[in-house]
Amino acid sequence: MPRYINPYTDFGFKRLFGTEPNKAILIAFLNALFEQATEPGLEKHVITDLNYLPGEHLGILETDRRAVFDVYCETESGKKIIVEMQNSYQQFYKDRSIYYASIPIHEQGLKGDWNYKLNAVYVVSIMNFSFGADSLQTEDGTDKTSASELNQYYHTRVMLMDTRQKTVFSDKLTLLFLETKKFNKTESELTTQLDKWMYLLKNISDMMEQPKTIFEPIFVQFMEQAEIARFTPQERRGYDVSMMAYRDVKNSVDTARNDGLKDGMEKGVKMGKAEDLVNLMESLKWSIEQALQALKIPEAKWDDYRALVAQLESHPAI
Repeated sequence: MPRYINPYTDFGFKRLFGTEPNKAILIAFLNALFEQATEPGLEKHVITDLNYLPGEHLGILETDRRAVFDVYCETESGKKIIVEMQNSYQQFYKDRSIYYASIPIHEQGLKGDWNYKLNAVYVVSIMNFSFGADSLQTEDGTDKTSASELNQYYHTRVMLMDTRQKTVFSDKLTLLFLETKKFNKTESELTTQLDKWMYLLKNISDMMEQPKTIFEPIFVQFMEQAEIARFTPQERRGYDVSMMAYRDVKNSVDTARNDGLKDGMEKGVKMGKAEDLVNLMESLKWSIEQALQALKIPEAKWDDYRALVAQLESHPAI
């Protein structure tokens, strides 16, 4: 029986970061993040207080898409912050983050006279998956970092930038991505507050006691709030339901990945045979039918291989 909750569950994440009694935990986490994420020359963000805002947004029109944020809050200076936990890869997750950021920006529009002055908006995405190498490529497709650096590059900050001068165009929109799977520091290697938060988020569900090097009061509070034995019966039922939903998502992702690997292997075998067909046709001047017969490919699959051969002939580099 685990001692601490899984923070990747909806119940666990919202309990730790999205409840009024644990507001100090969210503030400490965000301050640790902003300590590492402030652009040189720009104002350093230090949050002393914040208010939770409704997470559900219905849009302006009835036809607008509904959006539900995991945690949505506003700082004492008016900055809007969305904090999301995402467990499974989505093809357009970057687009989703931009869309979410546009909602609190649009909601600041005032009727009547308005000078368009905006409060800053932040979307913080804690991701239980990795973007992959595409997030670290330049416009011409070359890698910005080495493979070893890529594995350590878990913290991505996106702002509006002048691409020629490499300066921030506006600090009113910031996307912060934390890829927990890329965070591989051991307890003895933790140096910053953000390191400690990332270490706890990634490992707490497997822990049986408070790490000896993470002893500050805010982390003690975090561990206490994550302790399952402290739950009321109703909270325990809520967590169990959330944990089942988390396992269902994880199993679906694992199944899809395994099916994808199997499908990829089958496609690879087919493409290999198609290359053999082309080689026979070119070296022996055979027709495709002669090559298909020579490789003993069932006649029911000939149309599939004709299509693959046509693909290879039209794109020889494939």
